[in-house]
Amino acid sequence: MSDELPALAITGATGHIGGGVARQLANAGVPLRLLSRSEPPVLKDAVGFRVDYSDRAAAVVALTGVDTLLLVSAAESETRVDDHRTMIDAAAEAGVSHVVYTSFLGAAEDAVFTLGRDHHATEKHIERSGLGWTFLRDNLYADFLPHLAGPDGVIRGPAGDGRVSAVARDDVVRVAATVLRKPAEHRDVAYDLTGPKAISLEDAAEILTSAGKPTRFENETLEEAFASRASFGAPDWQVEAWVSTYTAIASGELAVISDDVERITGKRGLSLGELLAQEA
Repeated sequence: MSDELPALAITGATGHIGGGVARQLANAGVPLRLLSRSEPPVLKDAVGFRVDYSDRAAAVVALTGVDTLLLVSAAESETRVDDHRTMIDAAAEAGVSHVVYTSFLGAAEDAVFTLGRDHHATEKHIERSGLGWTFLRDNLYADFLPHLAGPDGVIRGPAGDGRVSAVARDDVVRVAATVLRKPAEHRDVAYDLTGPKAISLEDAAEILTSAGKPTRFENETLEEAFASRASFGAPDWQVEAWVSTYTAIASGELAVISDDVERITGKRGLSLGELLAQEA
């Protein structure tokens, strides 16, 4: 690699999405800047920076000379939107031209899924910053659905017979890596990243059971859902986020089916059953 630092940066480089994108691009010979809170991974033609999302000064240093930034959304927290704004402001100050942001399907100010409101606020801040943008609006991860079940194999929540077109994380990785190869072709565009079909949580339980993980779905009332989660001692915003995962499914907001994964990558996304079979 030359003495000149790479013009493509990826945050969350130790996580599944950021790390997966970094590995795909590094394997294809793309020079990278890798940003993470902990020690960044060592990859070919990559330069690592330890940067916390809340540290604007460190972010400006790490991003100076970067043209395109993959901003992987931060872990859920009460300060998440503020941390995103800090990184976006740092990117603008550093002269970044284009931010590719991992958002959420149906991100809106009044989204039923409360964390979708955080993503909406972040999208709006990117737009106001004057930066070019691409929003990858991921649905719930299909990889996450098996973890909805408790130790007793029961998925409990007020989802009713609502449906969710959950997307495999690796499909999001493939889309992001493809977009970052030719970001100009995807500038100022939002993509809905979903699985190929929308399923209910009862369907999900049946699919998990068929894959050797006995599971059933038990619908809860809102009162039951809040009461059952209050025992974990989590703050109110987090409990509300947990419950709204299910009410968002019940509302139909997460049932949208998009072909953006296939259009961008040339390969159809995985269904939950296919994902489980692949893992097996």
